[in-house]
Amino acid sequence: MSAPAPSPSNSAATRIVIAGAGPAAQALVAQLDRARFTGTITVLSNRDDTPGELLELAMLPQVSVRFGQPASNIDAVNRTVATADGMEFAYDQLVIATGSGPVTKPVDGAAQCLRYATIDDAPRIAKDVQKVARELGRRPVGILVGTGATAGQAEAVLRAKGVRPIRTTARPSAIIPAVVSGQPASRAASAVVFEDGSSMTGDLVVLAEERVSRDGLAASAGLQTAAGGGIVISRDYRTSVPGIWAIGDAAAFDGVRLGLLVAAASAAGACATQLLTAVSAAPLLEAA
Repeated sequence: MSAPAPSPSNSAATRIVIAGAGPAAQALVAQLDRARFTGTITVLSNRDDTPGELLELAMLPQVSVRFGQPASNIDAVNRTVATADGMEFAYDQLVIATGSGPVTKPVDGAAQCLRYATIDDAPRIAKDVQKVARELGRRPVGILVGTGATAGQAEAVLRAKGVRPIRTTARPSAIIPAVVSGQPASRAASAVVFEDGSSMTGDLVVLAEERVSRDGLAASAGLQTAAGGGIVISRDYRTSVPGIWAIGDAAAFDGVRLGLLVAAASAAGACATQLLTAVSAAPLLEAA
C-alpha cells in the first residue's frame, strides 16, 4: 500500500478535516505540512487534554486542533462533519482516524505491563526487551496474554527479539509488578494471577488483547464496514464514499485492522500522497 512521495498542493482553498487525533492523525498532519499543503487542516480531537505532540501541530499556520470536540456525525452529501457539542465543519476531503479501543475493561495493574495493539508497538517492546535481557543476563521469559491476530503478531515479535513467550488465552484478574531484592524492578510486571488463584510467573508481561475499531462514524456517512469491524478501505485509503478516507486502526483492509498491517507513519505518508493527488485533480474535474 505504498506510494511515491507527495508533491506540493496548488489549492489554498482546500479544506481537510481529520476526525481523530492519535498517532495516525498526527503523522498525517506532519506529512501534509512537509508536502507544503496550503489549504486548511482541522483536527477534531476527542481528548480534553493538550499533549505536546498535538500542541506542536496546532502551532502550524494551516492547522486548527479542536480539543475535546470529537466528530459525531458526517453528512456526506453536503460534506460537513458535526461534533458532539454541535459544532459543524465543512470539508473537501475527510479523513477518519479515530483508532481502536479495547474490547474489555483493563485488567487490574495493566498500566504496568507492556502492551501490543498495533505494529507501531513492536519497536517499543523490542527496546524494553533488550533492557530486561541486559538486567537478567539471559534470554527473558515473557507471559503473553491475549487471543486472535493481535496476540499472534505479538508472539512473533517477542520470538524475533529473543523472548521465550508463554502464552495464555485465559484473562488474568491482576498483574503483579516485578520485584528484585525487595525493590521494584525497572521492568514493570513479571506475573499474572487468575480468578481461581493460580498464577504464571516470568520476566515480563505483555498484554495483546483484542481491540475493536472505533468506526461509529461509518453509519452516519453510509460507509462500508468490515464484518469484524473497521471502515473498509482500498489500497489508496479511500472508503466506499467519495471524499472520505480512513487510516490507522479505524480502518480495515482485507478484513484486518490497518494498525496490524501498516505502521502509522507509512499509512499517513501514502494517504497524504493520495489526498494531494485528489486535491490537485479536483479543479480539473470541475472544469470538465
